[in-house]
Amino acid sequence: MAVRLEMHVAGRIEDYALIGDMQTAALVCRDGTADWLCLPRFDSHAVFAGLLGTDEHGFWRVGPAHPEHAEPPAADRRRYRGDSLILESEWDTARGTVRVTDFMPPRDGAPQLIRIVEGVSGRVPMRSALRMRFSYGRVVPWVHKVDGRTVAVAGPDSVWLDTETETYGEDLTTYSDFTVAPGERYAFTISWQPSHHQPPALPEPEGSLEATEEFWRDWVEHCTYHGPYREAVVRSLITLKALTYAPTGGIVAAPTTSLPEEIGGVRNWDYRYTWLRDAAITLSSLLRTGYRDEARAWREWLLRAVAGDPENLQIMYGIAGERELGEAELDWLPGYENSSPVRVGNGAAHQLQLDVYGEVTEALHLAHMTGLARNDYASLLQLRLIQYLEKHWTEPDEGIWEVRGPRRHFVHSKVMAWVAVDRTIKLIESGDADGPLERWRELRDDIHRDVCDKGYDKERNTFTQSYGSRELDASLLLIPQMGFLPPDDKRVIGTIEAIQRELSTEDGFILRYPTAGEDAGVDGLAGDEGAFLACSFWMADDLAMIGRVDEARKLFERLLALRNDLGLLAEEWDPRLQRQVGNFPQAFSHVPLIDTALRLTASGAYGG
Repeated sequence: MAVRLEMHVAGRIEDYALIGDMQTAALVCRDGTADWLCLPRFDSHAVFAGLLGTDEHGFWRVGPAHPEHAEPPAADRRRYRGDSLILESEWDTARGTVRVTDFMPPRDGAPQLIRIVEGVSGRVPMRSALRMRFSYGRVVPWVHKVDGRTVAVAGPDSVWLDTETETYGEDLTTYSDFTVAPGERYAFTISWQPSHHQPPALPEPEGSLEATEEFWRDWVEHCTYHGPYREAVVRSLITLKALTYAPTGGIVAAPTTSLPEEIGGVRNWDYRYTWLRDAAITLSSLLRTGYRDEARAWREWLLRAVAGDPENLQIMYGIAGERELGEAELDWLPGYENSSPVRVGNGAAHQLQLDVYGEVTEALHLAHMTGLARNDYASLLQLRLIQYLEKHWTEPDEGIWEVRGPRRHFVHSKVMAWVAVDRTIKLIESGDADGPLERWRELRDDIHRDVCDKGYDKERNTFTQSYGSRELDASLLLIPQMGFLPPDDKRVIGTIEAIQRELSTEDGFILRYPTAGEDAGVDGLAGDEGAFLACSFWMADDLAMIGRVDEARKLFERLLALRNDLGLLAEEWDPRLQRQVGNFPQAFSHVPLIDTALRLTASGAYGG
């Protein structure tokens, strides 16, 4: 029998759809190929790692049959089914139209990825090609049959394939060739199980589809936002929910690792962990749109992760609160479009980033202000964080962008230290905590004075990236949003206008800070990066705050146009290549989308 080689090549980042079960997630390309899936958790080893390598590193394609040695065709249409995470892809072929529905049911037992093929018109030849490779594509499993079910086993892991179609093995791949007619439905399910356990229960694809649709419908009904950008806001909220690890409440920054900030470059990081900063701002967006259960779960996760050791607060943790996230490189993977190295783990976990104290305190403050039930340990933690800051706020740090160059006195870090103290003073003033009020008021004034004296360039009328620097940084856009200075302060307006002049791309989006091309700049890394989408949303916010609401709306709607056809955003936008770059989808892009929509809606700054 001739070997049936698959020719799939990873798509552009925006070609992918997200499906997930709030414990892990898969990315599915336009041609019906699942190129990324870690089992059983977001941060587990990948079973499909073709996204960061080749089809030899694992994939699962379900779609119309295509000629040997040819790339599979892309779907003609795809969409999420209503306000859900159920993906529907449709192909129009010479023989008819077919639909594939992909989803992961919220977990009740073994994690499952279910794919249902449905005939729409004509008789369409179809193929499922499943190539499982464990340990990020490195390990070929033992594939065999058990009671008519196909199982792949390697070490501690097993993945079970269930389908009513005939399957066969060839070229270390499990295939199924079949034809689908109108009204016919064929289901394929893979389920993960520890290899030493009994087989997982037989799947019920149709019942699981109905339950999954009902889950998302019920969840979205809690959304309190009903403004003009509701479609974009709801899709972003669903994405944030999908990035939440349900058992603990931890929120991953993204479900992927090593999708590059520069195609072919070295800025490739593992985002499958819970950054306190990202999770805190995610919590804020969820609270503002009616989602208290998620906020409560994250607060409990935070208290467990920090435990009794706030002096050694980490900037990120594992999704269950793990502290050790050692960084390693996977040299057998060539990387997405040859962007190497591929990294797992994250060495930035033990950096000093003083701004995190501000973001966490701001999130706890918002939870308190929106009526989330009081938690005495949360208040105690807030006080302990300020006690730490009182001793350390004058130190240089690695800052919000976790630079790998020398520590600096980053202005944003100092501003967020001020935020932490300010919000804690408000907690004490409300009577819900006790603390040295006068001493901390003096501390708040000291930080404010220090920033205005040392972080502000009078000659150029702008705050700067760090004390003594002439460089700008888009994180300075948060100064008015955090209440450090009012929006109409001339120093705020000057900073906004300076960032527009010096950090804008040709198409008007915002860079985080200047990079140094081939030479390592402030971040200690060679190469460049794209426009940082969160910073571009911050600019829209600031423009609205200083009264330039029409300009803010136009920027916001241009940012919405960068989303892929399913409403998803990566971390950055490459203005040269005109494509999304960075890990995908990115919580740190979807959160400010929600916040800016809320601000523009409140101001009435929208068209139509």
